[in-house]
Amino acid sequence: MKIFNNLRITKNYKRSSLAIGNFDGIHKGHQKVFIHAKKYAKKHNSKFGILTFSPLPIMFFNKKIKNFRLTPEFQKLNFLKKYGTDFVINIKFNKKFSKLTPDRFIKNIIYKKINPKFIFVSNNFKFGYKRKGNVKLLNKFGEKCEYSLLKTTPYKYEKKLISSTRIRKALQRGEVDSANKLLSRTWFIEGRVEKGKKIGRKLGYRTCNISIKDYIMPKVGIYAVKVRILNERNIFKGVAYLGSRPTFGGKQIFLEINIFGIKKNLYKKRLRVYFLKFIRADRKFSSPKRLVIQMNKDVILAKKSLKTKLIL
Repeated sequence: MKIFNNLRITKNYKRSSLAIGNFDGIHKGHQKVFIHAKKYAKKHNSKFGILTFSPLPIMFFNKKIKNFRLTPEFQKLNFLKKYGTDFVINIKFNKKFSKLTPDRFIKNIIYKKINPKFIFVSNNFKFGYKRKGNVKLLNKFGEKCEYSLLKTTPYKYEKKLISSTRIRKALQRGEVDSANKLLSRTWFIEGRVEKGKKIGRKLGYRTCNISIKDYIMPKVGIYAVKVRILNERNIFKGVAYLGSRPTFGGKQIFLEINIFGIKKNLYKKRLRVYFLKFIRADRKFSSPKRLVIQMNKDVILAKKSLKTKLIL
């Protein structure tokens, strides 16, 4: 998969089938657009490409937003490769680009720089300065700018549109099973094991600590999880705690994972933590002893939920 971090697109990647969007999470709705675009690429012997933006526009306009992404940039690229994408154009969303009017975006970027044969977007696609551009405008310029616009009907689940926003809200409510259905895969956080305060070990539960960085912040609390140590084949069962350790006066939120059956030191190893079931909300306990009693109950409940298969 060829990645363009600028708009110097070589000739053999022009006259393509191009899908445009942020594509955070690569959910079922996004996948529907990709399938549509790939069919046209195959039929017309052209390449299938993605035009996307980094950072996400909402994160550019509101610098205070830190935990927002369903999939960080590197993960999104991995998923796009998995779906058979020939090339990705990753446009840097900055102040200059944010001021680009919809018609200039079409003429100067789409037509002059990329020159696709087919463009694929969802019906609710918005673009350009203050999101003034829409599907109607994109279609209006089609003949003049030598492309055909093909709209993909948004994917619905339980009579509601699937969107990245809907999935984020589900995770923030602790509804990971619902989020996983909308994604058509088990949502995960990937990160390197960092040094912790070894509080879990003192309580009888050895844990791996991971910073969630710019991932969306799910509901704080206890989760049933499965864990893969990257570059290793086995998948382990476990229980995860997402929170600030209020019983011990903590403030910074970390993800701590107790992996069942693992005793070796995983410091600096990269883990992929798959979220399967929300067990309970975070709370402050009157003593470490009462916390341990609850932790024992959490493990029992988590093990009952871990029969669920991963969707990869």
